[in-house]
Amino acid sequence: VIAGFLYAILILVVFHPVVDLIDNFNLTYKYAPLIIITFGMMAVEKVEEQLAGLRIARRCVPSQEPSYLLDIDTSSAAQPGSSRFVAVSCSNKSIRVYDRETLHFLREYSSHAGLLSGVRFAHTCDSVVFSACSEGTVKCWDVRSPVQKPVQVFSGYPSNVFISFDVSCSDLIVCAGTEKAENDTFLVFWDARGITDCASTTKEPLGVYSESHNDDITKICFHPIEPNLVVSGSTDGLVNVFDINKDNEDDALISTYNSDSSVSSLGWSGEDYKQVYCVTHDEGFCWWDMAQLDTEEPITLLHVLDVRESVCAENHGLHYLVGGLYHEKAGKLFLIGGTSTGDIHLISCSTDGLSLVGTLRGGHSATVRSFCWSPTDEALLTGGEDAQLLLWKPGAVERSLTKKASLKISSSVQKRVRVHNTSLKSRKK
Repeated sequence: VIAGFLYAILILVVFHPVVDLIDNFNLTYKYAPLIIITFGMMAVEKVEEQLAGLRIARRCVPSQEPSYLLDIDTSSAAQPGSSRFVAVSCSNKSIRVYDRETLHFLREYSSHAGLLSGVRFAHTCDSVVFSACSEGTVKCWDVRSPVQKPVQVFSGYPSNVFISFDVSCSDLIVCAGTEKAENDTFLVFWDARGITDCASTTKEPLGVYSESHNDDITKICFHPIEPNLVVSGSTDGLVNVFDINKDNEDDALISTYNSDSSVSSLGWSGEDYKQVYCVTHDEGFCWWDMAQLDTEEPITLLHVLDVRESVCAENHGLHYLVGGLYHEKAGKLFLIGGTSTGDIHLISCSTDGLSLVGTLRGGHSATVRSFCWSPTDEALLTGGEDAQLLLWKPGAVERSLTKKASLKISSSVQKRVRVHNTSLKSRKK
C-alpha cells in the first residue's frame, strides 16, 4: 500500500502540468480512478508475492495410525491472545484437534459409526466444532473437553447419508446434504441455537429442500456475511443459491448455475461476496457473478473445462484442484491445486483466465486433500494423503529440517466422480 502511494505521488510530480489539482493535492474525479487502480494493482501484486513466499512454519507429528486428512478448519480467537484450535477430519472416522500455533496434538474424537464429511468451527464460540457423518447425524463437540461425547447431536431422517454440511455465519442454522437414496436427495436444516445449553440432547430437523437437486449433494457453503444465503453443489452439475428466509423451496431458490460436471468444491468471492465459484471432479472451474442476475450483463465470469490444460505448472504439471481461496484484503480469488508428489500450486483467477502464482514444495510427499486459509496472520494450513498437517507462513523457517519419508496409505474414502454432459438445464437464470 505504501509503495502504491509513493508511486501515485511520483505520477503527480512528473505529470503535474497536465493534472488539475485542487486544495491539498486532492485530485479531481477525472484522475481519481488512476490512483484507485494503482493501489489495487500494487495490493494484488503484494499478495501474490506473499502467497508465493509461503514457507513451512510448523509440522505436526503424525499419529500412530496414519490416515488421510480430508478436511481442515481453524477457530477464531475469542479474544486477543487466547488460544486457537485446528480440527481435522480423517479417513479413519476420527476428528483430531491441535493447537493452532504449535500444531501440538490435543485430543481425538473417534466415536463415529460412519465416514466423516467435514469439520466446521462455530463462528461465535471458538471451542465448538461440528462434524457430519454418513450415519445420518451432525455432531457438535467442545474441543476443550476430552470426553468422547458430543454436546449436541442433530439427527436426520432414517434414509439420510450425509456427505456435506455447513454452519451459517450466525451459528443459527446447520445444513447437511445427502447422497441420493432411491430418487431423493435432501438439504436438511436444523436450529443450532443453544448448542452448549442442552448437552447430549438430540435435535430433529426444521425441514428439508428436496426438489432442487437430483443427485448427491457434494458441497454446501453458507454466505460469509449473510446468514440467510447458502449455496449447494451436486453431482448433477447444478450449483443452487438459496435464501432460506423464504417460506418454501421454490421461492428460496434465487438462482441456479450449471457447471456441466460433478461439483467437488464451491465458495463465495468478490465484493460483498456476490460471486459464486465451483471446482469440479474432473478439474474444471466455473465462476459466476450474482450481481448481474437482474441485468443484461453476462453472469459467467469464467468457465474452464480443464484447469490442468490451461495452467502451466512448470515441468511438474498440475494433477488436481483442491478448492478456492478468496483473499478479502486484495479482493482476489485464487485456486489451490497440486501434484501427486505433494507440490502445491497457487493459481490466480481473473476474467481473462488463470495463471500460476507460485508453487509450495518440500512439505507434503503425497496428494494434498485439504487446506484452510487464515486471513488474520496470512497463513495456510494443509493436509493430505501423507498424514501430515502443515502450517505455512510468509518467509517462515521450519525448525526441524529432517526429511520426511512418504506416508502415503490406502484410503477408506473413494472420491465421487461423475462427469455430466452439457444437456443439463438450469431452471432459473
